[in-house]
Amino acid sequence: MQLLTVSEIRRAAQNGAVPARAHVQVESSSARLTREQQPYCELVLVDACDRMTLRVWSDHPAYKVCSALTTENFIELTGEFHRHQQYGLEARKWTVRPLTDQEKNELLQGPADLRAKQGADWEFIGQTIQTIADPRLRALCDAFLNEWGDRFRRTAAARNYHHARRGGLVEHTAQMMRVAKEIVPLYPELNLDLLLAGILFHDCGKLWENQLPENGFNMSYDERGELMGHISIGLELVNSLWRQIFSENSARIFDRVRPLPGNLVKSLDKFQQPSSAATRDGKLL
Repeated sequence: MQLLTVSEIRRAAQNGAVPARAHVQVESSSARLTREQQPYCELVLVDACDRMTLRVWSDHPAYKVCSALTTENFIELTGEFHRHQQYGLEARKWTVRPLTDQEKNELLQGPADLRAKQGADWEFIGQTIQTIADPRLRALCDAFLNEWGDRFRRTAAARNYHHARRGGLVEHTAQMMRVAKEIVPLYPELNLDLLLAGILFHDCGKLWENQLPENGFNMSYDERGELMGHISIGLELVNSLWRQIFSENSARIFDRVRPLPGNLVKSLDKFQQPSSAATRDGKLL
């Protein structure tokens, strides 16, 4: 039976039932009850690009095995997949088994086409950074990639919307750099060096907010990422790298300015009771 990704199975199942194998990690496992108060297990299974839900009823031969699965488990799900109008992708007549170490390693690398795309995007980012003429910005970008490159390559650009997968931040950053290089010739006043460096760093805080571990697809919640957010983390990271490169006594790239120069917004004037001359029959003139 053919080994497919969850996304490939989902697409194929739009045209009918699909017999296939899928290699996945357990993202979550929950003990639940039916309306009749019968126990069942709900597994969320994830691979490099997609996820599906598997409901294991208490009378299924694999119920006991599946109920004991945790987020550390990698399995092969073999069965007949179909698309349910209400519940989405489902499996029938299915079996599970643990993945071997080799199968697990291959799964973590992602499908071949995605590996090739992200590899090309990563190479493009590195080559583009070397075209930056400003030595300060180029040194800053190099320091970031050298120190945080491995983590960058396994970070998602988002949790749900765009490039929400392992390595998605690399794809998103490379895409933005390509766009910038095409736009800049149309606007000579733009600083391409600053634009490219800004693109590299604009989501660098997501290395904490949307990081994935080396050995899985489960995007856990990071305390720093949740409390500070990727924008604040990114600002501090860039400032920290800048000080390391140009000495601890150097100025920060970004500094808060208080107070802001001038009043940006004029507040509403304080309400004044109208004089008697300004009213007639109890109405404002």
